[in-house]
Amino acid sequence: MKKTKLTDHELVKQFVDGERSSFEILVNRHKDKVYTYILLMVKNEHLANDIFQETFIKVVKSLNVGKYQENGKFISWVIRIAHNLVIDHFRREKQMRMCSNDEYDCDLFNSQKFSDNTVEEDIISEQIKSDVRKLVDYLPDEQKEVIVLRHFVGLSFKEIAEQTSVSINTALGRMRYALINLRRLIEEHQLNLTVA
Repeated sequence: MKKTKLTDHELVKQFVDGERSSFEILVNRHKDKVYTYILLMVKNEHLANDIFQETFIKVVKSLNVGKYQENGKFISWVIRIAHNLVIDHFRREKQMRMCSNDEYDCDLFNSQKFSDNTVEEDIISEQIKSDVRKLVDYLPDEQKEVIVLRHFVGLSFKEIAEQTSVSINTALGRMRYALINLRRLIEEHQLNLTVA
């Protein structure tokens, strides 16, 4: 069986048993989600790269000393490590806002479903996404975190609850309030979020 077809659990077991190439497959499988999560939280590419590397160094160390328990998804565990490192960074810096949204070099909202649009529709869609991305930053940190984990990292509400150490109902409630607040912000900023 090709290694890339193995489950995360199987790859972790192989890595712990000395098969170093298995870890490379795990990193390649999950690097985009982990990096995107970090970048959306810190809004600085250089800092995101540093925390990304630190995350996987910590993952390797934890695996080598047997700290990983297979009680959920591997990616949730890695995201939790990344999350804790982001929090550690913010604690050290004593601030939660690091830089402006204009520092992205790539479009995090790029999607194939827009590929057949006209140039005008693409421009409007990108503007809408940019506007929404900016509005997310106005949300309280707990609501922003739920939006990022759900819509950018793709975690389920159960995983979000585990990740943030709250109940599923609390995670759902935070998402509900985040959406209510986003609607209010859209009205306040008089944004038109339709391509027509």
